[in-house]
Amino acid sequence: MIRIEKSDRLKNLPPYLFKEIDRQKEEAGKRGIDIIDLGVGDPDMPTPPHIIEALHMAALNPGNHRYPSYTGMDDFNKAVARWYKRRFNVDLDYKKEIVTLIGSKEGIAHIPLAFINPGDVALVTSPGYPVYDIGVRFADGQTYFMDLLKENNFLPDLDAVPDEIVGKAKMMFINYPNNPTSGVATDEFFQEVVSFAKANNIIVCHDAAYTELAFDGYRPISFLETEGAKEVGIEFHSLSKTYNMTGWRIGFAVGRAEAIQALGQVKSNIDSGVFQAIQMAGIAAMEGDQTCLKETNREYASRRDILVEGLVNLGFSVQKPKATFYLWIEVPQGYSSAKTASRLLTEAGIVVTPGNGFGAAGEGYIRIALTVDKERLKEVIERINSIGF
Repeated sequence: MIRIEKSDRLKNLPPYLFKEIDRQKEEAGKRGIDIIDLGVGDPDMPTPPHIIEALHMAALNPGNHRYPSYTGMDDFNKAVARWYKRRFNVDLDYKKEIVTLIGSKEGIAHIPLAFINPGDVALVTSPGYPVYDIGVRFADGQTYFMDLLKENNFLPDLDAVPDEIVGKAKMMFINYPNNPTSGVATDEFFQEVVSFAKANNIIVCHDAAYTELAFDGYRPISFLETEGAKEVGIEFHSLSKTYNMTGWRIGFAVGRAEAIQALGQVKSNIDSGVFQAIQMAGIAAMEGDQTCLKETNREYASRRDILVEGLVNLGFSVQKPKATFYLWIEVPQGYSSAKTASRLLTEAGIVVTPGNGFGAAGEGYIRIALTVDKERLKEVIERINSIGF
């Protein structure tokens, strides 16, 4: 037998956060613990019926069984352009400024391959979605982490990035509404990002996966609404969280034509596009009745209120988020993120994500996903109360 040895690239990666959570959850399950999983942000509500029906009808058409376009069907990309115009009043050229993705994670992971050479730097927020850093590492680039702090409303301080880092930076990853902190961006912040990117020739990648999950009348903004944003970057979007389609794997990137086409060039050498029937279901999602989205947001708002009220009554420090389906919770005094998460799992059967798993600046927090029903969330409060944090 030959000796199988992983590449240095893989050896140097930390364990993927949610894979490690799955391992711990499996171990707890073997011990007979009744698990309430608030760890991975995977919606528990089903995909709306009209979207499933669109998939069913499209899957019956043999014409959809062949290889799809690498960059997406014209009809799907046109639907994306119409959606952006309706939702954000942003005009997009469906042929040059949109590429269909096998979920936004895939595009985020691949785009550094289009622009990062060995030794180049990408600016990445900490805490942040782990794939930003991992994609840069796969491209043999270096990551500089910009801390997201409570006192700065979980927005990065661009002025704090050292000049020598700025000089090497090729890309910047930002994400609002934010995972994991639930922080939201302002017009002023996006304007600052555009100015910073123009001054330093940096490509901005904005992950906008949570713009449609918002509460209490708040309407998140798109980075591309900002004047000059399309000159400096692109925005990633996904149907996963908006329409409870995480398993379907469909998303898109939009923005600066040259950046979109470079990402498309990477993809054409790696994958063969998204199944056309899923793209047709995506059209139905974006252009069909949006009552389902309103109902989803109402449900998450109710869950948020139950959990925030219960946690505050137990003495936890947690802000009520305007958007996303996450709570970013400060751990009790004397506890680390990992110790808090471990105790919740072993003593209460509750899976949460330790904040430091999203980066060093996430230490001191845990993230909870609002992806179980209200009765189970009430039980979460009861279980936490019973172990006496």
